[in-house]
Amino acid sequence: MIVSKGGFRELQVWQKSKELAIAVYRIANEGELSRDFGLREQMRRAAVSVCSNIAEGDERETDKESIRFFISRKDRQPN
Repeated sequence: MIVSKGGFRELQVWQKSKELAIAVYRIANEGELSRDFGLREQMRRAAVSVCSNIAEGDERETDKESIRFFISRKDRQPN
């Protein structure tokens, strides 16, 4: 598999994406963002989706399936 036997939690990219999600949640609770429900929730969902997609890709059966999954998620991102 692409991910070591310790799983996706060992990947630096997953660790950084988790840190990002936590930071976004904290920032979104402050100032003007805390009062703009739509923007706040959109930012939270986007931040969480990064680490969620990495975890979901790790569940694939083979390296080929994992790579295909990650590429399909990358292609869904706006330019």
